[in-house]
Amino acid sequence: MSGLVLKLAPKERVLINGAVIENGDRRSRLSIVTPGASILRLRDAIHPEEVNTPVRRVCYIAQLVLSGDAVPEEARMQLLRGIEQLSQVLTDHDSRTQLRLASDAVMEGQFYQALKAMRGLLPREARLLAAAKT
Repeated sequence: MSGLVLKLAPKERVLINGAVIENGDRRSRLSIVTPGASILRLRDAIHPEEVNTPVRRVCYIAQLVLSGDAVPEEARMQLLRGIEQLSQVLTDHDSRTQLRLASDAVMEGQFYQALKAMRGLLPREARLLAAAKT
């Protein structure tokens, strides 16, 4: 994750390599220069009780790797399997692009990038599930 810049709001928390870091009373900016650092904004974290859809499940697995609660080698197959299953349902061009980005990131061990790509599918999934209920 070389060159990542985090802009933090006052009192915002972020998880970096398993350590929770809380910002002070002012906005701040952190430059992460260590390649391969595991980073997760806690405001973006999906809590276990929120893992109730296929896209959220894949996001949660990637999040577990970033938080240090899952072994990357073991999570890799679960992530790729979940992405493959989603690619059978989400067949539009934009979804396929996001899924391909996520899959490539997982293969390269870039779990933050995989999570970022998968999070891009959450609004589409919500629309599809809402349409299915009507």
